Amino acid sequence: MTASLEVLTRWIDSQPEEDRRLLQAATGLDQGGEVLPGPMAVGLAVSGGGDSMALLHLLAGAAPLLGFRVEVATVDHRLRPESADEAAFVARTCALLGLRHDTLPWTDHPVTGNLMQAASEARRALLAQWAQQRGLARVAMAHTSDDQAEGFLMALARGTGLDGLCGMRRDWMEHGTHFIRPLLRQSRQELRGYLQRHGLTWREDPTNEDDRYTRSRARKAMAALAPLGIVEGRLTDTMRNLADVRRVLDVTLGGFVERSVQEGAGTLFLRRTLYLDLPHLLRRRFLALVIRWMSGARHPPRSEPLFELSMALRDPCTMTLGGCIFKNGGSQIGIVREPRAVQPRVAATGRWDHRWQVEADFQPGQEIGALGEDGLQQCPDWRETGLAWEMLRVTPAIWQGDTLIAAPCAGFGAATATCAPSFHQFLLSH
Repeated sequence: MTASLEVLTRWIDSQPEEDRRLLQAATGLDQGGEVLPGPMAVGLAVSGGGDSMALLHLLAGAAPLLGFRVEVATVDHRLRPESADEAAFVARTCALLGLRHDTLPWTDHPVTGNLMQAASEARRALLAQWAQQRGLARVAMAHTSDDQAEGFLMALARGTGLDGLCGMRRDWMEHGTHFIRPLLRQSRQELRGYLQRHGLTWREDPTNEDDRYTRSRARKAMAALAPLGIVEGRLTDTMRNLADVRRVLDVTLGGFVERSVQEGAGTLFLRRTLYLDLPHLLRRRFLALVIRWMSGARHPPRSEPLFELSMALRDPCTMTLGGCIFKNGGSQIGIVREPRAVQPRVAATGRWDHRWQVEADFQPGQEIGALGEDGLQQCPDWRETGLAWEMLRVTPAIWQGDTLIAAPCAGFGAATATCAPSFHQFLLSH
């Protein structure tokens, strides 16, 4: 054990007994000190609610002993009139604690679609951008075991597959940033109890009681299920058991991918007979992971269309799902990104369409976007790559207006492009 961990351990042991378990979780000592080892800089996502305010106060006391700095951000989704006041409340608290605080506004609201899902994705993207700008090694979020249980019920309602029933990940990479959830084994009641014992305040989100929101209804359903013994602890135990099953499946699927799946220029290939040798469950799991890797989707498609795709691929066909094209040509199955689903052009900073990392001497005004058929016509030697045009048209290219500067996969210009992570790396990390 390092000296800083010894100091932290002694300090935690000197705290009131009811606080020790929470302090161990917040600092990672319940995981052998592997979650928040110092020295480093850690970002906290704090909304002003009870869970995140508890994490803020827990780490504010422990961070100096571990030798890392803490910075705080509040994402103001600007969806409720109270949100600005909540962000200001967090800012005032951080000022009293001597911590830097930033408010991150979300203004790019979608006109259609699932607003809550878009807000969740935007929150993580804003936090990742903030963390990278501030040089923060990780971003901690204060989800609890209650969030786990409510998420389980919501996943059941969606008819999700195994992944949705295994609960939240404790840590993961997204937008190039390491996110962690150190309080997943702690309950909402424990955290509010900590705040009450120490006379600390928080702000309640009124949407928690609004039945227009699925999570609010799930929270109330948990109370109704309690007389049957279906409580937060029982559901989290079930999720852990399912996660063990998932690990076994993923080890098996990982071996299949390593032996049987070829990756080139962002496209995947495998022999039809090898696909058919997989059990039905692993076929669907393979297809779901492919879609998530290619599209950047946080969740797999619903079970019904995934099942239909899995069954259709037994015979020659071409189908699309989740922004991907699946083509069974008889002997080989090819999977490629769907052109209309790729990310539009973005400023040339290196990352594009969720998985591509482009390296080049970028100049002002340049953008990264799909090569497309127009760009392919500007690549005189693309056939020498041995890659089909269907593959190349959805690979990244560097543009200056309508002029093609580089198309790495098509052998044009001075640049490189790789999928990071590769599909096999993605499988291992999920």
